[in-house]
Amino acid sequence: MDIIVTGRRMTISDALRSYVEEKLNNSVKVFDISPMSAEVVLYMERNPANPTPAVAEVTLRTKGHVIRSEEAEEDMYAAIDVATAKVERQLRKYKTRVVDRRIRGKKLQEVLQPVDSAATDNLISVITMDDGREDSEIVRVKEVELSALNEEEALIQIDLLGHDFFVYTDDITGLTNVMYRRKDGSYGILKPKIETLDAV
Repeated sequence: MDIIVTGRRMTISDALRSYVEEKLNNSVKVFDISPMSAEVVLYMERNPANPTPAVAEVTLRTKGHVIRSEEAEEDMYAAIDVATAKVERQLRKYKTRVVDRRIRGKKLQEVLQPVDSAATDNLISVITMDDGREDSEIVRVKEVELSALNEEEALIQIDLLGHDFFVYTDDITGLTNVMYRRKDGSYGILKPKIETLDAV
């Protein structure tokens, strides 16, 4: 497996790089998934009041899916331990869902539910939830790669990442869709409305 280890505002020592490679290789070797590549970013938060300043970000890419873990601990070695352990748990889920071609033992149509206005409002309320700030402001901008997936693959991906919503490109229409987790544990999809013009 190809492993790229980089530091954000810090130098990666040979000992730290070897530790990352050993932990990741031990975590993935039992799953026999190929091809697979890993990107690891390590950095220290500069806030002196932060009790867990060491951050390890691990991203695995395999067969169109992304498995990601970000953990913060008191020291970098502990952060690497926790992040790789989380990746191993996610890989186990990936192996079960992708290889067996099942989603929680249910058919896709039983998991995905029709989108209604109430569900859409609920998703918006989650994204814009008041965090105590007096003024609305953008506190973080993150660029994401949109993969071309079908609904089943998107369902696997949102479950692996553990997010409440997941943005992807529909592999048939080429349009951007948003899959989100509902309160009852099922999932919904927001799709852009396609306007069609009658030929004149």
